[in-house]
Amino acid sequence: MEKHYTVQQLSRLAGVSVRTLHHYDSLGLLQPEKRSASGYRLYGESELLRLQQILFYRELHFPLTEIAAILDDPGFDMLQALEKHRVALEEQRNRISALLNTIGKTINKLKGGPIMLTHEELYEGFPQGLEHRKEAVSKWGEKTVEDSENSLRLLNKAALKKLTHDFQQVFTDLRTVMHRQPTDRQVQTLISKHFSLIQRFWNVDSCDASILERYKGLANLYITDDRYIQSPDGKPDPAFADFISKAMIWFANHAAN
Repeated sequence: MEKHYTVQQLSRLAGVSVRTLHHYDSLGLLQPEKRSASGYRLYGESELLRLQQILFYRELHFPLTEIAAILDDPGFDMLQALEKHRVALEEQRNRISALLNTIGKTINKLKGGPIMLTHEELYEGFPQGLEHRKEAVSKWGEKTVEDSENSLRLLNKAALKKLTHDFQQVFTDLRTVMHRQPTDRQVQTLISKHFSLIQRFWNVDSCDASILERYKGLANLYITDDRYIQSPDGKPDPAFADFISKAMIWFANHAAN
């Protein structure tokens, strides 16, 4: 049996005010599927999907009248619309990311903070140093690596040192929970921190399918190349590598849901 939502429930679910939903109803933009015996609006799955489309178009600054015309067009294809939304939002994200990088560089310059310029400084403290960079270029391309490096160059030495320390700390913390299953909540909380650090190193703030696939690729490297995961005394640590790899893959598979 299909679940229905009252206007108050839909308001909380979608983060839209009740007043806005009433307004959409009055315009004929989003009308309830039916009303209860007491006259309350009830919304079903099709209305939820339509509201999602409305909110997507509003994010792109479409006027309500134009949104109504688009959604009511007999040729409207929801899958095609979602694919277009994704492309538009990714372009918007890239523009914002570029602007944030520009602002960061300007702020750093105005503060007179030291800029990290050399590859040696960028990779100091990271596993395998410049060897790591060469392999990253071969796997993900020069541009992807350079984008990451340019982001790191916005950091002063203290900030970069903290980033490397945070990497080391999350590995230390993960070692303390190796007795748990990779899917354990505590393990996944630490993996989430690890993923956030990797995002920062890669200079990405998204969690889309391509980033998650790259993260799973890194998880596979951890078990296929023993230089990436080593014990505190510098020796290969296949047990820990297997544990963290499984936890990372589980995280990536479920972060997309």
